[in-house]
Amino acid sequence: MTEDKTETLQYRFDGPEHLPVLILGPSLGTTWHMWDRQVPELTQHWRVFRFDLPGHGGAPARPAGSVAELTRRLLATLDGLGVQRFGYAGCAFGGAVGMELALRHPERLASLALIAASPRFGTADEFRQRGVIVRTNGLDPIARSSPERWFTGGYAAAQPAITEWAVQMVRTTDPGCYIAACEALAAFDVRGELGRVGVPTLVLVGSDDQVTGPAEARTLVAGIPDARLAVVPGASHLVPVEQPAAVTDLLVRHFTTAWQTPHDTASTGQIPVPAPVAPVSSQAPAQPALAPPAQTAPIAEIAPAAVPRQGQGRPDPYDAGLKVRREVLGDAHVDQALAQADEFSGDFQEFLTRYAWGEIWDRPGLDRRSRSCVTLTALVAGGHTDQLAPHLRAALRNGLTPAEIKEVLLQAAVYCGVPAANSAFRVAQQVIREETTPPE
Repeated sequence: MTEDKTETLQYRFDGPEHLPVLILGPSLGTTWHMWDRQVPELTQHWRVFRFDLPGHGGAPARPAGSVAELTRRLLATLDGLGVQRFGYAGCAFGGAVGMELALRHPERLASLALIAASPRFGTADEFRQRGVIVRTNGLDPIARSSPERWFTGGYAAAQPAITEWAVQMVRTTDPGCYIAACEALAAFDVRGELGRVGVPTLVLVGSDDQVTGPAEARTLVAGIPDARLAVVPGASHLVPVEQPAAVTDLLVRHFTTAWQTPHDTASTGQIPVPAPVAPVSSQAPAQPALAPPAQTAPIAEIAPAAVPRQGQGRPDPYDAGLKVRREVLGDAHVDQALAQADEFSGDFQEFLTRYAWGEIWDRPGLDRRSRSCVTLTALVAGGHTDQLAPHLRAALRNGLTPAEIKEVLLQAAVYCGVPAANSAFRVAQQVIREETTPPE
């Protein structure tokens, strides 16, 4: 029987087998090489386990649509290797995995470090917009702008080889997996749960991080009962690469002094594991060996969650409808619509949320791509051009490409009339330009 690779992650071990396991989790768009400079020192104390996100670093392009799903795959990988208990340090997306571990699987976690992390990464709209840009333009615009997000200007200018390495690392990522990871971060929000993190936690951030900076770090420290803050000067988002010595020292001190052992204090948290994969160079990651670009997998569709239809006594669809409405139209649009509601129009907004979004959009019979096609056609047929713009943006978020939207409008021109389609094309042209143009 062939092994099912879907449930596991690409990984590597470094360090002696008898030592406790310390896991290093990567940021979105990076590979395990982002930790290369930490490994020599960390392996003097721990058996270091690194993993790649799906479609990153040549890993199989099997998208994970949520942080919980990625965490489940990580645990399945560790279970197969006999690793039961471990310390965990994660950067950005890897930090989200660390928080998921602490909240849902606390029995597995001995200690935690959250680097360049946040209980909510930006806004859902920002990450869904990034997915639209990648779906339309590929990863090249994101790759070219990565050094600006990851490094301080001085570091990027002084280290052109590492800057180019960063660009190539993103460029060789599978686009479908990158988009799925953006969707996962769009849905991630544990702000209300931080008080349940029960392990010693180091929150580490670069002083110049403009993505998840000191403000987000302080939110984590304020919410997690046993947390302390370390701000690394002269570093931006990818602080383990930009300031490797400082990060290594902080990790060693934290995991040496704040490692919660299980009742069996003699246990390392692992049973015998297979031989580690062949080691790679632990030198500076200026020119790490990068895998060739993986073939682009089909874009992962955002399928609606099935809501049980139980007739009498079934749940009120309002909450599910509000969730779907936000996912499809975006937080900004929904917040504006709800804020503008008053005593006269409030019932209508509730009606829309409960029935249009909770009853119809959340039905399992069609995926959201198909529902966007139907909605655009209906709006053209009815001449409702004032409602086209938000639903065109929704169609892009739901996975339709500009080329597919053009085909929908051409089809509508045949059956709904050329004048109506002409107006729709004018609106669509503007919306698509706004939504798919990469930021400068």
